[in-house]
Amino acid sequence: MSDVSIAGDPLAFPHLARTDLPGHPTTVAGYARLVREIAADRARWEPLVRYDALTRWYARLETGPGYEVWLLSWLPGQSSGFHDHGASSGVMTVVRGELVERSLTGAGEAVRTLRPGGQRVFSSGYLHEVVNGALEPAVSIHLYTPGLTEMNQYGAPAVPEQHPGHTPEHTPEQAEAR
Repeated sequence: MSDVSIAGDPLAFPHLARTDLPGHPTTVAGYARLVREIAADRARWEPLVRYDALTRWYARLETGPGYEVWLLSWLPGQSSGFHDHGASSGVMTVVRGELVERSLTGAGEAVRTLRPGGQRVFSSGYLHEVVNGALEPAVSIHLYTPGLTEMNQYGAPAVPEQHPGHTPEHTPEQAEAR
């Protein structure tokens, strides 16, 4: 027996043979394009933004095969703390306000200001901290691939002394701990 004889002709069911569905990204360039498109569609994300005085606020905007997109808001002084994203790589952009990113590599510490329109692409294991050091709230969009399943937090005082092969101070947290 063939699959067609068991399941029937897929072309007889138009919803199974649709060709007008958008393609999902599978490359870094595709993920960066998707983040730019979502950022440009303010009507899609702006009504969802909330601020929380105690912690960064976040909401999942989209999921697809092998990725997820999150909307985050940051009040002045809020920080992610030093962390990595486990096995996930990603793309992030600021859509309102500005954020400061501190990253640690074998070459030392880098500090950069992230403003609307710019993008950061990072690979798995990338160690950084994002902070709203401005006096105004900020909003950012983050894509993780594969979807975020862990975030290893590192204590701030211990981070500068870390070397390749470092170990997290805490056990991995689920995406909701962002």
